[in-house]
Amino acid sequence: MDTRSAVKLRVVVTGMGAVSPNGIGREAFWNATRRGQSGIRRISRFDPSSHKVQIAGEVTDFDESLFVAPKERQHVSRAVPLAVAASREAVADAGIEPKRMSREQLRTIGVLIGSGGGSQEFTEEQYRLYYRGLEKQCSVYAVPTGTIGTLASEVSMRFGFRGPSHIISTGCTSSTDALGNAFHNIQWGISPWMLAGGVDAPIAPLIVRGFTLMRILTSHWNQEPTRGSRPFSRDRSGFVLGEGAWFFVLEEMEHARARGAKIYGEIVGYASTCEAYHRVRLEECGEEPAHTMTLAMEEAGIGPEQIGYINYHGTATDLNDRIETRATRLAFKRHAFRVPGSALKSLIGHPQGACGAAGVAATLLAMRDGVAPPTINLDDPDPECDLDYIPDEARQIDCEYALANCIAFGSKNSALVLRKT
Repeated sequence: MDTRSAVKLRVVVTGMGAVSPNGIGREAFWNATRRGQSGIRRISRFDPSSHKVQIAGEVTDFDESLFVAPKERQHVSRAVPLAVAASREAVADAGIEPKRMSREQLRTIGVLIGSGGGSQEFTEEQYRLYYRGLEKQCSVYAVPTGTIGTLASEVSMRFGFRGPSHIISTGCTSSTDALGNAFHNIQWGISPWMLAGGVDAPIAPLIVRGFTLMRILTSHWNQEPTRGSRPFSRDRSGFVLGEGAWFFVLEEMEHARARGAKIYGEIVGYASTCEAYHRVRLEECGEEPAHTMTLAMEEAGIGPEQIGYINYHGTATDLNDRIETRATRLAFKRHAFRVPGSALKSLIGHPQGACGAAGVAATLLAMRDGVAPPTINLDDPDPECDLDYIPDEARQIDCEYALANCIAFGSKNSALVLRKT
């Protein structure tokens, strides 16, 4: 198909669900986020006493049995109940009733999930059981569940959705890329609607140790967990690992209007690039993250001055925050100093491949309510991070367009442009 001459359909968000360290459920997540309420705490999933890093953005008070039967839980990863919970909320919020749909109707709904680690913590547990001589306790589904693609199938099976069921795993940009690809699927008329989002559940002993070996997790705030994630602050010392799930129903606009669906906002631009530079480091110049943001705005048909809010990747690592700031200045030029933005990871930690979906959820709700969430713990701004990061307290905003930015291992960059409808 020659996309240059084809008519592009408009794509809107009609359902949203969230399971976050600072709130279970869309509105609980948003109320905590707009108040600047942190969900970072001492790890409770396992005893972290022997670990240098003892804090994480962990989802607590979450009853997994409501979403996965106890007999089945031993055969699936933590990511499955998180994803099912968030996707169930999104589907219900969009007014979709799968049990009342025909097989042909169910074939029109696809599932596209972004996840960096998928079921990695499940696989870690299988090895733990095996090497402790507890082989009989290992799941008979160790291989299929440990295969990342089956995570999307688990969600599809919960609803009977018979359209495409795919995983995109591009590191921290995974869910941004999942939403971007779902957007393009609908935009080009391949599907009228899709369930898309992100989930990750990386809080497990060996995963935490692996990130610690890379020296990218902060170990300075074990006694004050809520102060640990400090994007753009001079004294930042690494990110805080997080988990969670954020899902959306994306829908062709006329399809949504025909059935009277409410609309949170519209996706109008998406871009993804690779610096081809290093497996974990960013190139100092910031040109490729800037190019990605520019491409996303170009697809949206707008200029930088029309963006009224930026949801930053903002990991709280020295390199990422400095270069993301530089990239924003390159992409937005003088407007970079006027446009407000915030770093959600200061509140929830870094949920890896799910972080882009988390940022999109916060951005859509900020546009809905006209309130941009704060970046907390910005006690001592880094002179090299000199933009408006909305420190400490939420701020009233009125913007038609917003940009959600993501940066990943492997030199990847992705961005989405959202429009208030």
